[in-house]
Amino acid sequence: MKKNPTPDPTSKQEAPSQEEIPVENTVPSVDSAPIAPEPNLQAEVERYRDQALRAAADLENYRKRMIREKEEAIRFANAGLLEKLLPILDNFELGLTAASGDTAAKGIVDGFAMVHRQLGDFLVSSGLQPIDAVGQPFDPKLHEALGHETDAAQADGVVLRQLRRGYRLADRLIRPSSVIVNKLA
Repeated sequence: MKKNPTPDPTSKQEAPSQEEIPVENTVPSVDSAPIAPEPNLQAEVERYRDQALRAAADLENYRKRMIREKEEAIRFANAGLLEKLLPILDNFELGLTAASGDTAAKGIVDGFAMVHRQLGDFLVSSGLQPIDAVGQPFDPKLHEALGHETDAAQADGVVLRQLRRGYRLADRLIRPSSVIVNKLA
């Protein structure tokens, strides 16, 4: 058997000269044509671009929805309190109506009428809008029909009496008006 001689570290070997390097192993020249991207890479770039655009649009929609919900929450924050005040206002009106016939308590009734008016102004300034139903066509979105009567002088389906006033807060119905509706034959 023949052994391969191991190189001796003490022996000096000459490095290959520049002439011995083959030309095929060199880096291509700068003036070669640019490499066109592969179709798969271009499709992948388009897919990532589309995903980025969709994510940006989703983020913008989320931001707008949060702003809208925040504004709505602020606008309707007092709805619960105002809704609890309505029965008190109803009783106040009933008491004023009952006491208005008593001439001996005229000064007291006038004082309570002023307080009632002041409370009504406060509720209106808070965004609460009373619904006036008498003489209006019955609207099931705004009115709650408790009964019907016949009045030949009025058109069919018109509200004849309002038993309890309804209220809206901005565009939202807080309480429908309780009404009696005209029904012809």
